[in-house]
Amino acid sequence: MILTSIIAMAALQAAAAPQLAGQWEGVLSVGGQSLRLVLRVDAAGAAVVDSPDQGASGIPAIGPALEGGVVRFSVPTVHATFEGSLSGDGRNITGALTQGATAMPVVLTRTADTASIAGPSRPQTPVAPFPYRSEDVTFPNAAAGITLAGTLTLPPGDGPFPAAILITGSGAQDRDETLFNHKPFLVWADALTRRGVAVLRYDDRGVGGSGGGTPAETTADFATDAAAALAWLRTRPEIDPRRIGLIGHSEGGLIAPMVAQDGGEPAWIVMLAGTSVTGGDILVEQQRRLATAAGVSPAQVESGNVRQRALMDAVARNKDDGAAVERETVALLTAEGMTEAQAKEAVRPIVSAWYRWFVAYDPAPALAAVHVPMLAIYGGKDLQVPADQNAPVLARVQPAAEVVVLPNLNHLMQTAGTGAPSEYGTIEETIAPEALKTVVDWVARRSGLPPQ
Repeated sequence: MILTSIIAMAALQAAAAPQLAGQWEGVLSVGGQSLRLVLRVDAAGAAVVDSPDQGASGIPAIGPALEGGVVRFSVPTVHATFEGSLSGDGRNITGALTQGATAMPVVLTRTADTASIAGPSRPQTPVAPFPYRSEDVTFPNAAAGITLAGTLTLPPGDGPFPAAILITGSGAQDRDETLFNHKPFLVWADALTRRGVAVLRYDDRGVGGSGGGTPAETTADFATDAAAALAWLRTRPEIDPRRIGLIGHSEGGLIAPMVAQDGGEPAWIVMLAGTSVTGGDILVEQQRRLATAAGVSPAQVESGNVRQRALMDAVARNKDDGAAVERETVALLTAEGMTEAQAKEAVRPIVSAWYRWFVAYDPAPALAAVHVPMLAIYGGKDLQVPADQNAPVLARVQPAAEVVVLPNLNHLMQTAGTGAPSEYGTIEETIAPEALKTVVDWVARRSGLPPQ
C-alpha cells in the first residue's frame, strides 16, 4: 500500500462517484478456495468491502477512483489494493486484488446501480458530546524510530488521574480496534473515562497516523510500542505515573505481560482473551473448534487437525528461518495432493516473521514473572482463544491472577450464540455489559477510586 496512491485516490473519489456508484460482486480464488468479494459504493463516492464467506462486512475502502478507464481502491484494514479496467458499458471491472506479495485476479460485476454503505446498528458506540476531554496525541518509539498516533481521553478536572493503555489484538488495527463497524476500544475508553480513569488508545503500526508497518515486525516489536506509550503517558502532568495500567485484547493480552517482564512496571494488567499457551497450540485448537462450528465432519476435523499440528511443528522448528518453513510446509501439503503453486500460496502467511514468532512463543514465563495485580477475562464461547485451554494454564503459572470466565461471551466479549466469528458482525452488542462492569469496577478499585 503506497501512501501517495491513496492520497490520489481520495482526491479523485468525488469525480468517480457517478460512474462507480452501486454494488459490485466478484469471486476470488484463495488457496484453492473461492471467496466472494463485494464492493459497495454510495452516491457520494464512499465505499466499503464485504467478504460474505468470511462473515465480514462494511470494511472501509479508500476510493474507488476512476482515471483513464482504470479503477483503483484500497482496503487499509487488510492491507489490500485493487486495480482494474472498467468495461465500455460500465458493468464490469477486470483486475486484481493485491494483498502483500499476492495478486488475486477478479472480475467485479455491477449487480445493482445503487448501494448503501450503512452498517448494522451499533447502539453502544459512544456519540458526542462527551462529559470528558478527548485529545489527539502522538508519542515516539525512539528505539524503533517511529511515531505512534492515538487519542487520550481525560476525566473532568485537573488530575492527576489513574490511566489505562489499550493494546489491540492481532492484525493491523486502528485505535478503536474497529471491526465489522464495532469500535470496542472506543466503548472501553468511554466507560473507563466516565468512571474517572484516563485512557490512551493508539493506532497500530502502519495504520492511521502511526508509522512502521513493515513485514519484518513481530509481537515483540509491538510490545515496545506499548512500553513507549507507558513511558510517554508518565510524562503527562494530568496523569499519576504510579497508577497506569495495561488492558490488552487477544494479542494485546499477550503483550501486556511482556511489557511488565521487560521492566515497564505497569500498576496492573487486564487480559481480555489473552493467551497463556504457545501460538502453535492456540492455532491447532482454534482450527479444531472453528471447523467443528462450521459443521465439518468429525473425520475431516481430525485430519485437518493432524495437518495443522504438523504445520505448526514445522514452523516452531524453523522459527528463525522463513525459507526453511516454506520448504517443510510446502512439502507437507504437496504430499497431500496440492500442487506446488497451491501449496506455496497456502503457506504464504505461515512464512511471515510475525507468524513464526507467534507460533513459537510461550507466554508462560512472562505471565509467571508478573508481580502486579492481574485480571484475566475469558469468554466461555470463545473459539479463537478457548477459555478451557488458557484459563487453567494461567491460573497455574500465575496463581495471584484473578481469572474470570463469562460463559456466554465470544472472543470479542459479545454475548454470543455459538461464538463463531461469522456472528461478530451480526451481533449488535459491541461489548457485553457484564464484561464492561467486571473490568471497569476492577480497574477503579485498583486505581483507588470510590465505588459507584
